[in-house]
Amino acid sequence: MSKRERTYQLWGWILFLVCAIFFIISAIQNHDIPYLIGSIVFFLACVLFLIPFLVKEEKHTPGGKESEPGE
Repeated sequence: MSKRERTYQLWGWILFLVCAIFFIISAIQNHDIPYLIGSIVFFLACVLFLIPFLVKEEKHTPGGKESEPGE
């Protein structure tokens, strides 16, 4: 995946998180429990999709050993 594509995907997921936060706020203001639960689940799902962007990927060689940076 190119750096540009990765950047666009990251910003897309961040915007989804922002939407989820607004959904949660709206659900609380309207005292709508099913809407609140759905919004929280949506927020958590977005966080799960963001984890690969935030965790550095370990590189492995075919022999099972970790490769050194720059290899």
